[in-house]
Amino acid sequence: MACKKNISVYLIAFCLFLGGVGYLAYSGFSENSVYFLNVSEAKAATPEKLTAARLFGTVASQGIEKHRGGLGVTFSLEDKDNASQTIVVSYSGVVPDTFKPGAEVIVEGGMGSEGRFTAKTLMTKCPSKYQKENRTS
Repeated sequence: MACKKNISVYLIAFCLFLGGVGYLAYSGFSENSVYFLNVSEAKAATPEKLTAARLFGTVASQGIEKHRGGLGVTFSLEDKDNASQTIVVSYSGVVPDTFKPGAEVIVEGGMGSEGRFTAKTLMTKCPSKYQKENRTS
């Protein structure tokens, strides 16, 4: 009789453990899912998909406006492969030193109601100092 009692305690503990792991996996995937898109994919996506998204592209050469007070910038993000596809991005934090026209950037945030992507984070791709230069002799 004591053996059956021990097995049922272990079985209940195992089920609780599996339930806890399942809940953690479900909540981790559902709440923190961020879509990683290029500009063309973002323009074709539904607004629900862009409430939490990470976009990548290059900074357009025109239309960069620094915010008053020194923090933040508004700029156009171009698709790396199709420069005619752009999204206006507004960012209100510290702008990296490597941010400039033509720089590859990743922005994370969401699409606002006015059709402007509001970024919480702005990261630039750092050029590698070990990258070989193309020289013609």
